[in-house]
Amino acid sequence: MIKRGERIVVVGNGMAGSRLAGELYARGDDLKVTVLGAEPHRAYNRIMLSTLLAGKISEPDVELAEIAGRGVDLRCGVTVRAIDRDSQQVRTDDGDTIPYAHLVLATGSRPVVPPLPGLDARPLPDRVVAFRTLDDCRRIGALADGARRALVLGGGLLGLEAARGLAARGLDVGVVHRVPYLMERQLDPTAGAILADTLADLGVTAHLAVTPVALAADPAEVRLTLADGTLLAADLLVLACGVRPDTALAEAAGLAVGRGVLVDDRLRTNDPRISAIGDCAQHESGPTGLVAPAWAQARVVAQLLTGEDPQARYRPRPVVTRLKAAGIDLASMGDPASGPGEELTFADPARGTYARLRIHDGRLAGAILLGDNPSVGTVIQLFDRGQPVPADRRALLLGRAVGGDVPTPAASPALMPDAATVCQCNTVSKGALVSCWRGGARSLDAIVAGTRAGTGCGGCRDAVAGIVDWLSRADPVEVAR
Repeated sequence: MIKRGERIVVVGNGMAGSRLAGELYARGDDLKVTVLGAEPHRAYNRIMLSTLLAGKISEPDVELAEIAGRGVDLRCGVTVRAIDRDSQQVRTDDGDTIPYAHLVLATGSRPVVPPLPGLDARPLPDRVVAFRTLDDCRRIGALADGARRALVLGGGLLGLEAARGLAARGLDVGVVHRVPYLMERQLDPTAGAILADTLADLGVTAHLAVTPVALAADPAEVRLTLADGTLLAADLLVLACGVRPDTALAEAAGLAVGRGVLVDDRLRTNDPRISAIGDCAQHESGPTGLVAPAWAQARVVAQLLTGEDPQARYRPRPVVTRLKAAGIDLASMGDPASGPGEELTFADPARGTYARLRIHDGRLAGAILLGDNPSVGTVIQLFDRGQPVPADRRALLLGRAVGGDVPTPAASPALMPDAATVCQCNTVSKGALVSCWRGGARSLDAIVAGTRAGTGCGGCRDAVAGIVDWLSRADPVEVAR
């Protein structure tokens, strides 16, 4: 626990660091918190950048609430160069030295640039951008203006979101992926093939099981050569080849590092005065690279540092992955492709629909749902809460009740249990939304501000809006004037 007057220094003003600042801000007036962010911008929602790239939202829509004042000193455009653990200080690139009682590393991750001839120089060629930051998004958007063709290297989640965003701007987009099917970490080959067909209908061509061997770029275009001799030309190339935890600062300070900065259940490193959260942290099996775990970690660290809950510990929750791309409805959770238990599958490639469920010990161990499936909400709830699955498996698979015992998604929020999780990123239940409404929030924006629902991936925004609309009609409360 931090004593009155002692300083907490947070390195990183991304989604993890800024959330931690907010959690600390909400817990006390006597804290001293300094947040150092290398990027010159306000904190922003990184996972909404693909939506920004598609032109569906504007930059103010991706900004996160900026925490400054009441003990929080926020410094943007400041890079930490070194940690002196003996004197408990950090040194910045502007020559400042800042002491800390506790240091939290939220340095995030860096994009992977493949070892490809033509990409081995820095900076990258003018028409090549690694998609990671707001500045990257701005640059891709500028290159896309007036362009006709784009290539995306990487067929994972981020690569497909970038590809769909560019296609929405009217570009002819090709995705180059080394693996025989898309999103291999979340999907199986059948789902990957159906997803590729769906993307093709949306203007995105997938080049699968191909290896790039060289890149040439000039002021007019980029040319990517594949191992089979194919030459792909475009006006720009987006690199979406994954990310790597940014551990350079921690390594230089002598902290224990694996794939990420190693932390325990309290998010502490091998130096008890230093914690790590978010993309840079490795808890148990490895870094997650997802927003929900990062925000859960920020909450635990805030509870420990403020003394609100000395017994707080980080416990990873099941992760649900959603593809945020217009015209595609995809949810993947757990490991549907392997392990013991019963397995159910349904495929309708002509309609772009696929479902696969794996059930072990009467509970959902993994699932893939691609295309229009009315049971997706029920499946996510069963997986997230570890509830027993109903006897009628077909209704879960096909999205329609056959035996009548399946808890289908509530047609009205009134039928939704209060414990149902509406916002996966922030673990916000329907009951929390109702409580916020009855506590004085009278609009969607007020509910979002009060609960943070919808501020992660944005996938639950419509559901939150539906609950607010229901409350406005079913539970009218006179607004105080």
